[in-house]
Amino acid sequence: MTETNTVTTEAFADLAAIKATVAAVTEQRELGKVTFSMLSESAGGLTAKTVTGPLTQAGHADESRHGKFTLHSDEPVALLGTDTAVSPAEYILKGLAGCYLVTLASLAAGRNIPLKHVVLTLGFHIDLSGFLGIDDSVRKGAQQITVDVEIDSPGTSQEDLEDLICAMEATSPIRDTLANPVPITTRLG
Repeated sequence: MTETNTVTTEAFADLAAIKATVAAVTEQRELGKVTFSMLSESAGGLTAKTVTGPLTQAGHADESRHGKFTLHSDEPVALLGTDTAVSPAEYILKGLAGCYLVTLASLAAGRNIPLKHVVLTLGFHIDLSGFLGIDDSVRKGAQQITVDVEIDSPGTSQEDLEDLICAMEATSPIRDTLANPVPITTRLG
């Protein structure tokens, strides 16, 4: 059976909307202060159920996002889970991929670079001997995250695409969060 997809897969961003957002945040800096929130609870074993909370921007909460999306997580069988959902490590990769694609599309629009199709292949490389307490000299988290980028951009030079990727890395908020120390406050409620 052959299936035809009529939905466009062309990656793009609305440059006028981007410029309007930049102008609004430039004029009213409080609009740039945004808090994403989620509520997560154990769903038994190594699984979790997480729902979106309100999005707060400039001190105002958008309650319409509360509970709008539900995410489930588990671990693969090889890591003692039941493999019923995406793992937390895969969610980190998804977060980076989503941010990279948004950032790439926005930057490309500003540079008038056409993006016909973009594919990211990501890897979360970890040595479990740190997490399992076998070797204290091994980091408990990922030793490396890799991203291979394929871009179909007719008429765009390799140099322009390489510059675009460098700008994407320098601009991505999720990459910045992963690559640089961020204070994390954990409290018992």
